[in-house]
Amino acid sequence: HGVRQMRTAWADGPEFVTQCPIRPGGSYTYRFTIEGQEGTLWWHAHSSWLRAREWWDANPIDVINEAKRTGAAPNISDAYTINGQPGDLYKCSSQDTVVIPVDSGETNLLRVINSALNQELFFSVANHQLTVVGVDALYTKPFTTSVIMLGPGQTTDVLINANQSPGRYYIAARAYQSAINAPFDNTTTTAILEYASAKKSNSSPILPRLPDFNNTAAASAFTTSLRSPRKVDVPTQIDENLFFTVGLGLNPCPKGQKCQGPNGTRFTASMNNISFVLPSTYSILQAHYSRASNVFTKDFTAAPPLQFDYTGNVSRALWTPTSGTKLYPLKYGSNVQVVLQGTSIFTVENHPIHLHGYDFYIVAEGFGNFNAKSDTSKFNLVDPPMRNTVAVPVGGWAVIRFVADNPGVWLMHCHLDVHITWGLAMAFLVEDGSGELETLESPPVDLPEC
Repeated sequence: HGVRQMRTAWADGPEFVTQCPIRPGGSYTYRFTIEGQEGTLWWHAHSSWLRAREWWDANPIDVINEAKRTGAAPNISDAYTINGQPGDLYKCSSQDTVVIPVDSGETNLLRVINSALNQELFFSVANHQLTVVGVDALYTKPFTTSVIMLGPGQTTDVLINANQSPGRYYIAARAYQSAINAPFDNTTTTAILEYASAKKSNSSPILPRLPDFNNTAAASAFTTSLRSPRKVDVPTQIDENLFFTVGLGLNPCPKGQKCQGPNGTRFTASMNNISFVLPSTYSILQAHYSRASNVFTKDFTAAPPLQFDYTGNVSRALWTPTSGTKLYPLKYGSNVQVVLQGTSIFTVENHPIHLHGYDFYIVAEGFGNFNAKSDTSKFNLVDPPMRNTVAVPVGGWAVIRFVADNPGVWLMHCHLDVHITWGLAMAFLVEDGSGELETLESPPVDLPEC
């Protein structure tokens, strides 16, 4: 997740985008070079719900397959985990809670990854401050906080000083849930930070004060505190000025079926009112490289087909998107700005939007509808944070900028996996530039067959 690999899109991983899935019993070697990144990156499957790290009292693949069959939202998880264990606030793992040993006075680096499928999370360590030094494998200007918020796929590197009274302190995470009246897993996963001199203690660990599940102010306070360590070279002469709406929707139930979404409908999701459809017999990148036809089109729109009050009372006529495998082409080296605008279709929600193959600057974020006349004055073009996943605020917007210098097909999608299942995605097709170093490499010989 978030590997900045140049010209090797074949190693990116999302099924039917850059490769076909590895068949049972098969193998594929991912070959790439990481460039310009230092810190924590995450490796995960990009096929259905195979990357599940929450706990269900069921097979997660069965959970999502049942949701796809009925059109309803999938059942929520039964537990979150820290390093594979839910923690002793759940009966199922009370004897297997992860323990992190520390010595008094030492400073440790915690690499925090939100590996949950469908939930943004607050994270804290009781009685300890966290000094944020990196996000998404990129350094940040250090700042201290008691709580961090991560969307699925996001990573945060923090320094923690063991400067408290020797004892046992809970490391804890719980949901940040921004969608109104939507069911969610309202449990708390824990590990234990244990001072060496308290190893034999039977005392109960101290719990941190985590924000309420719907505390958007706490989430925003964290994301808006992020800065690059120094002045950075943000693209200013914009070649592609794009505006993408992101949100949910509802499809009518097909004739002859019984659907279990709201009022007998099926849940869907879209960007610019286009619900993304993955091919099933060919990957998009292979089709691009071999010039195969009838796999995708290059007509994803630069703006929504209809302007409306995106975060207001949206007409039900706009709740049903079209569908297709549509890409937006970018010339090599072009400077790109994307306004990501959340919508209130069905509900407002914070969407963690991830772009494959690129890091980008988050130059601004805000609430309500983006206004180009007034909101551009809020742009940070000096030291904005660089990330690969941006949390688009609930009922709001975020603006990102990047240079299209990595040829290939690169997926952009919501990292709440149920949303990408419903179609909240699109893909950029970045054309080759001049010469070998600006050209997509040839496909590897062991690329999985379709």
